[in-house]
Amino acid sequence: MAVNVETLEKLERKITLSVPLSAIQSEVETRLKKVARTVKMDGFRPGKVPMNVVAQRYGYSVQYEVLNDKVGEAFAQAVNEAELRVAGQPKITEKEGAAEGEAQFEAVFEVMPEVKIGDLTTAEVEKLSTEVDDAAIDKTIDILRKQRRTFTERAAGEAAVDGDRVTVDFEGKIDGETFSGGKAEDFQFLVGEGQMLKEFEDATRGMKAGESKTFPLAFPADYHGADVAGKTADFLVTVKKVEVANLPEVNEEFVKTLGVEGGSVEALRADIKKNLEREVKFRVQGRNKQAVMDALVSKAELDLPKASVQAEVARLMEGARAELEQRGIKDAAKAEIPEDIFLPQAERRVRLGLVVAELVKSNNLQATADQIKAHVDELASSYEKPEDVARWYFSDRNRLAEVEAVVIENNVTEFVLGQAKVSDKAVSFDELMGQA
Repeated sequence: MAVNVETLEKLERKITLSVPLSAIQSEVETRLKKVARTVKMDGFRPGKVPMNVVAQRYGYSVQYEVLNDKVGEAFAQAVNEAELRVAGQPKITEKEGAAEGEAQFEAVFEVMPEVKIGDLTTAEVEKLSTEVDDAAIDKTIDILRKQRRTFTERAAGEAAVDGDRVTVDFEGKIDGETFSGGKAEDFQFLVGEGQMLKEFEDATRGMKAGESKTFPLAFPADYHGADVAGKTADFLVTVKKVEVANLPEVNEEFVKTLGVEGGSVEALRADIKKNLEREVKFRVQGRNKQAVMDALVSKAELDLPKASVQAEVARLMEGARAELEQRGIKDAAKAEIPEDIFLPQAERRVRLGLVVAELVKSNNLQATADQIKAHVDELASSYEKPEDVARWYFSDRNRLAEVEAVVIENNVTEFVLGQAKVSDKAVSFDELMGQA
């Protein structure tokens, strides 16, 4: 039967659905009979409740369920016959003036847009590359040394400098009142490593054991402690101990503490280089992928389904509330968050998803089983027992679907790079890691 599809807007469509009342009634009776076989009611044995009593108790809810099911089936059949790809959920309302023996409904919905991708050979993409040099390896070794440093107390009269560990008592007051978290005894931190706010570190640097100092400290407006954010406190700090850091020598004994096979400094450097190269590869891929996606979106023409955008806005809002909850914000689930702040990001995500899907479909860029396995193996290779990690991925469809999505994006990236005007740019290791 031909389906009449009415175009309301660019992507909005309307169709009329007809459902025979006889089909509804027949299904209602069938379902009520099933209910009657198991229903329990006072005064009746199980399965012996009269049908008129069952209908009186459950008739409305069963009829509602059947009607929804029948209308849903009719809608699915209609859009299938009309070869429409529906975006989001339809809005279905009952229509008056139906023919005798029928119930009619109007379904208003959006369809997926036609995606037109322009000439990718005219797209311009900057492709990054980064080498892992000796300086990057040395910096990593320095981090490992700091993680294993020991401390010895400085001689009396020696002032604290960057890298020292100080033990202090402090008390902060706002308007003369001590605030929550503003007081501590025997508190330790490393000077110059950003563990404390800058004003606190600046005040402590240069102090000696036994000295006290009062200083003002202005909390940032976005400070995690909402009670003090944006306010200025007066702090009294007393230094009780100053300790100098002792870094271990880079030798075989140090390498053994890290569990590196081979036990030599050369083996350590080789192991670090391997791990850094893996990290660099993923970060470069991410940056290049972003550049490709930007170019791809700029070459595409399509209308966005409002339903898809709204669904993405809802997901972003849910994520924002979850983040607020993790930060300890009370009633985060009820927080008033304006939807429009997520709209640009939601529109980009929907647009990009539709464009990528079209490119994958038209150029056969789906992820193969071998590609998925290779990517899982690469992810697992950095762990102590890679075979266990690989099994963890393959044991869950959702985890594997995430891997598949990444592989597809990689395929799209390589495809576009093969088509576009690519300019190569080498960036330093520090620049790449700083912009991650």
